Amino acid sequence: MNTNTEFTAWVVRKENDHCTRAIETRTVADLPAGDVIIRVKYSSLNYKDALSAIGNRGVTRRYPHTPGIDAVGVVVESSAADINKGDEVIVCCYDLGMNTDGGFGQYIRVPSAWIVPLPENLSMPDAMGFGTAGFTAALSIHKLLAQGIRPEQGPILVTGASGGVGSVAVAILAQEGFEVVAASGKDAEEYLLSLGAKKVISRDSVDSGAGKALLRPKWAGVIDTVGGNILAYGIKTTKPSGAVTSCGNVASGDLPITVYPFILRGVTLLGVDAAECPIALRKQVWQAIAGKWQLGHLPALSTEISMQMLDEYIDLILAGKTKGRVIVNMQ
Repeated sequence: MNTNTEFTAWVVRKENDHCTRAIETRTVADLPAGDVIIRVKYSSLNYKDALSAIGNRGVTRRYPHTPGIDAVGVVVESSAADINKGDEVIVCCYDLGMNTDGGFGQYIRVPSAWIVPLPENLSMPDAMGFGTAGFTAALSIHKLLAQGIRPEQGPILVTGASGGVGSVAVAILAQEGFEVVAASGKDAEEYLLSLGAKKVISRDSVDSGAGKALLRPKWAGVIDTVGGNILAYGIKTTKPSGAVTSCGNVASGDLPITVYPFILRGVTLLGVDAAECPIALRKQVWQAIAGKWQLGHLPALSTEISMQMLDEYIDLILAGKTKGRVIVNMQ
């Protein structure tokens, strides 16, 4: 491929702690090292992308930079033995969009080890309807099911339910036959019920019980996306032999809890790390997403935008005013 080939990218520049964001023309020669070049067709917007866009050094250390931790598209050049020109592929997690220019550019160059083949029966927009957030939700549910949690054991609590991870978790759990109780700090009851939640409760109702070692058991399992006291509440209110997954820290990275839920109720706490998920498990979960967990029948779950609308939606996601998933059309 000609390294002078031009493409459009959404670029963040930072000078003296001040960030500017603009659509720019770049060339393939500007891309980082890697053995596969992909023409990006769709990306998606995640909270981590918004942090990169405002100069958060915990996410991105070097600027100018193109965020976008998700990408799906077509291979245009490959020196990897098992990846060919024309292959349709997904890249999510790893360092994409953090310190490696990401999916908000029409081309990316990445290591072949980051690539998952796009399952045959999954469209590109639907793949980005999941993206990193949806994959994290699916991985969380995979772990709950592997722990032996089943619908007949009782309801599942999903915290941060109107966000990207939470929304997908609600929808998949409902498809699996679980009674889902969705906790959200937003006015999202109608939306969450449309995804399959049986009941919607306030964030304040799951941000309680501080200082107590145990609370009345309610849930067979919990999908927690926010951390802090809300995660602690979920653990304290899980039934004996239940399980809790943890994948986020937007509320807090601290966990104010005793050992009693673990040693008196046998509760299992399952960490969920989508970024470094082993490739074999990654492919297994994507196959489930393309099969029994497809959510294309839920149009309310996703909003599709153009690259030109990224500024607006970055501000919305930072203000906590988005619901579900935001797909970015890069064509």
